[in-house]
Amino acid sequence: MSYQVPSPINEPIRGYEPGSAHRESLKKRLNTMASERVEIPMVVGGKEVRTGNRRTVSMPHAHREILADFHLAGEEQLSAAVQSALQAKPAWEAMAWQDRAAIFLKAADLLAGPYRDILNAATMLGQSKNAYQAEIDSACELIDFLRFNAHFYQQLMEVQPLSPSGFWNRTEYRPLEGFVTAITPFNFTAIAANLPATPAMLGNTVVWKPSDTQMLAAHYTMKLFKEAGLPDGVINMVPADGPLAGRVLIPHRDLAGVHFTGSTATFQSIWKTVGENISNYRTYPRLVGETGGKDFIFAHPSADAEALAVAMVRGAFEYQGQKCSAASRAYVPRSMWPQVRDRVMADLKTISMGDVRDFRNLVNAVIDERSFKKISGYLDFARSASDAKVLAGGHAHGETGWFIEPTVIETTQPKFKTMVEEIFGPVLTVYVYDDAKLDETLTLCDETSPYALTGAVFAQDRNAVAKMASRLRHAAGNFYVNDKPTGAVVGQQPFGGARASGTNDKAGSALNLSRWLSPRSIKETFVPPKDYRYPFLGAQ
Repeated sequence: MSYQVPSPINEPIRGYEPGSAHRESLKKRLNTMASERVEIPMVVGGKEVRTGNRRTVSMPHAHREILADFHLAGEEQLSAAVQSALQAKPAWEAMAWQDRAAIFLKAADLLAGPYRDILNAATMLGQSKNAYQAEIDSACELIDFLRFNAHFYQQLMEVQPLSPSGFWNRTEYRPLEGFVTAITPFNFTAIAANLPATPAMLGNTVVWKPSDTQMLAAHYTMKLFKEAGLPDGVINMVPADGPLAGRVLIPHRDLAGVHFTGSTATFQSIWKTVGENISNYRTYPRLVGETGGKDFIFAHPSADAEALAVAMVRGAFEYQGQKCSAASRAYVPRSMWPQVRDRVMADLKTISMGDVRDFRNLVNAVIDERSFKKISGYLDFARSASDAKVLAGGHAHGETGWFIEPTVIETTQPKFKTMVEEIFGPVLTVYVYDDAKLDETLTLCDETSPYALTGAVFAQDRNAVAKMASRLRHAAGNFYVNDKPTGAVVGQQPFGGARASGTNDKAGSALNLSRWLSPRSIKETFVPPKDYRYPFLGAQ
């Protein structure tokens, strides 16, 4: 029997306008969660496991307020998670694809309904996202991942080979042999859930190591999957120190793949470990990684100055510049810089920064003290540099929360430190170029950073758009024309970059799903030959 999954559409985004029922419901959930202190166990084989080795989850915007305590995995629990995944694999792999897909489709509907406020509030409080940033992440994007992935899975299986008369050729889309490790970041709840969920939907079983600073939302994500009917052992959640998880999970003989989002250095370490152990594996592990960026906005002299300024503000400072796709360097022609600068400065004066529970705040806190100190170091460097000046922001405030002012730096040095290095904070550096040096500056944009995740160009001149798109062909895996370089939507802009930004396997498309499948080609001959001789062997 052939099955057709429901046709997916992107989940509508709630606005949370003042006075709306959605706003009041979310605020009520925020107040409830903020007053609780949750204990978060790891989940291995469907069972809650507590080690007593605890760490706390605090609000980045109010770092003295504790939200939860989570239990940290040791080597024993990591090994148990692997065994649980391997034990669950035969039954899960044998389940009909439509039944596996139905579990995640149910999870999507639960998230669109009763879990929406829960996961949004957990993301707001634990990761310091405002209501809109949480809504587009932990609600809409995750719902889209779950629904669209079922659709993409069906599409992949419909691709079948030709069958001449007398033969039936078919392709079986098997899951990988072994277990998949998912290592996920703090900055997107949707990514944290999608990295284990995508391989799982396709019949793989997973060991999931979430980020310490995303644990509250990860906890409720596991509850969501459990309520949707996910069998025990299919996804095992084990928070752990990265080096220990790497030593236990990555060299394991049955490692089938790694689904990763995080730092370039960590992904390179994983790749190195796999290379060093390549002869020990049952199968060559699939390595899928997205590792960040140094994302650009490049303006042509024909650009619309107002649109450019708004894209710079939104692209650089939404979610405190902690999106992998956030704009962190801009190239603006000298002829239009005064107009663009004045609009950016005027907009920044109207932006409020503070607690996520105050819906008037567009900008909130960076994720933790380590990030706060790192970004503060870049601000100190910029303030003391002779070849740069801080036009806005430039200060950090850590008394109650990890707050970094939205900062704009103007530099005369195109290879200035903050033009080159990934900061992962609300810092935008602008290089003002001579209009006559467009070609030279395009080369600078292409060669300054080792990353190639997202980028945007602004121009009203169509020839200029075509030229910039060609010259920057390999500089960004997600390329935007007259728009900010953030905000990729599942099914619309498949996401991923190359160079130091990762393997460009495009989350939000069938391309990513194909990495978690191992196709088997089957040829069936209906009437097989009964004589070995071919016609050419006949007598002269």
